[in-house]
Amino acid sequence: MKVNFERIKNDEAIRTYIMAADASLVALGYTEHSFAHVIRVSSEAARILETLGYDEKTVELARIAGYMHDIGNLVNREEHSQSGAVMAFRILDNMGMPPEDIATVVTAIGNHDEGTGVPVNAVAAALILADKSDVRRSRVRNSDTLTFDIHDRVNYSVTDSALIIEEGKIKLTLKIDTEISSIMDYFEIFLQRMTMCRRAAEELGLSFKLAINDQSFI
Repeated sequence: MKVNFERIKNDEAIRTYIMAADASLVALGYTEHSFAHVIRVSSEAARILETLGYDEKTVELARIAGYMHDIGNLVNREEHSQSGAVMAFRILDNMGMPPEDIATVVTAIGNHDEGTGVPVNAVAAALILADKSDVRRSRVRNSDTLTFDIHDRVNYSVTDSALIIEEGKIKLTLKIDTEISSIMDYFEIFLQRMTMCRRAAEELGLSFKLAINDQSFI
């Protein structure tokens, strides 16, 4: 049976790993990393490559990598990209995916996190951009605004976000309620991610731009 995104998405074992990984992050107080996040990242990674004219197979591999990219949180939050890559290798190999396709997916997953990740190919670059641009209010699980940490505040403050590809650049536009979080707070926790996005954009032959409340910052 062909290993495609529909098969991956409907696989009960993979769904269990995603739910269990997110449950671990709930216990650690992290923002949402469950199906809303991975489906969004999967869709955005595929859209980026599709918009840039990549072939259908590469787009599909980006969709798969996006869906599976955070399963390593099941093992531990630290170095979850590496453990997730190892898990993905075993799963995809057992499913019968061709080695060259496994290599692409595993490389992307293993390189998606800041600190260790490098956009070594188009799928890895698209995954980085899709993952790091997922900033939104609905990712915050803490219902008590008085106990928000900086990650809660920044995500909750984002009222609108979009990743736009046009004229040789990819632009992340955010609307932030500065009464909830300052723009400086955003840069305090996301500067390394934005640097990673710039490198990912360059891998795809694009420049990376960031606009917050209609002001350009990168």
